[in-house]
Amino acid sequence: MPRFDFIAAGQKVISTEQAALDTLRPHINANFQAACELILACQGRVIVMGMGKSGHIGNKIAATLASTGTPAFFVHPAEASHGDLGMITTQDVVIAISNSGEAHEILTILPVIKRLHIKLISITANAQSSMAQLADISLEIGKSEEACPLGLAPTSSTTATLVLGDALAVALLAARGFTAEDFALSHPGGALGRKLLLRVNDLMHSGDGVPIVQENTLIRDALLEISRKGLGMTAVVNAEGQLTGIYTDGDLRRTLDLDIDVRQTPITVVMNKTPKTIKPQLLAAEAVALMEEKKINGVIVVDDQYRPVGALNMHDLLKAGVV
Repeated sequence: MPRFDFIAAGQKVISTEQAALDTLRPHINANFQAACELILACQGRVIVMGMGKSGHIGNKIAATLASTGTPAFFVHPAEASHGDLGMITTQDVVIAISNSGEAHEILTILPVIKRLHIKLISITANAQSSMAQLADISLEIGKSEEACPLGLAPTSSTTATLVLGDALAVALLAARGFTAEDFALSHPGGALGRKLLLRVNDLMHSGDGVPIVQENTLIRDALLEISRKGLGMTAVVNAEGQLTGIYTDGDLRRTLDLDIDVRQTPITVVMNKTPKTIKPQLLAAEAVALMEEKKINGVIVVDDQYRPVGALNMHDLLKAGVV
């Protein structure tokens, strides 16, 4: 039996679905503009409906809308006929998805939606379908060849529908001025939320946990402070408590090469007099960027008077999941 060419089959699917997206592009038109404006003005939520594979795509579209600033959720059309229509209010906007535009379960509930004067956006491949004709705004994905060789399994059509949904969500995100911090507020439990929400003062060592020595401190005693605080560094301050330098484990290695007596030499002789610092209110992700850019493992946190108020190292950021 000859070996089947899976690579060629897979590449053909990609080419077929790319062609479906080319077919979709001209349909991002005045109707798309009107749909975005309708959703942007919506005082309620966006309700997404779809049966079968269109339902799975609808679930993803609703989730993307919700996470990008447009309150939305998915309602199964069959369940809507048995009570879930009560979840929809007159202030909502309904997006109904069906490739053919003739999904019986959706058509059954559309008279109720229309009677309640709820705005309806349809997404279909057929502008002459029953759903499209009943909609206030009809969005088309265009007619394209399914990637399935039988022409039966929804493939290209579901890809085009998903991309159209992404286009709606991202266009609305841009129109709302939705920010990365807004996005993080709806994703607080994941790595993304930690990166975008955690600030330096949430993670830094503060109070007695901050390694600090005076300018007249001997190198030997500065090393003891580094060892006690366990951050691989110490801040050096003047009589007014302002940061004038930093001394790290790496500086110690360079000090030993200089053949300096650590028991007799003050820390000011060997400290780094231009330390990298960061403010406590900045995002932890900014601390990561600073450390990576400057190739350092720790940073001193200072206030507006340039006094050390905290210390942070890469281990703290790793432990918090920011890196």
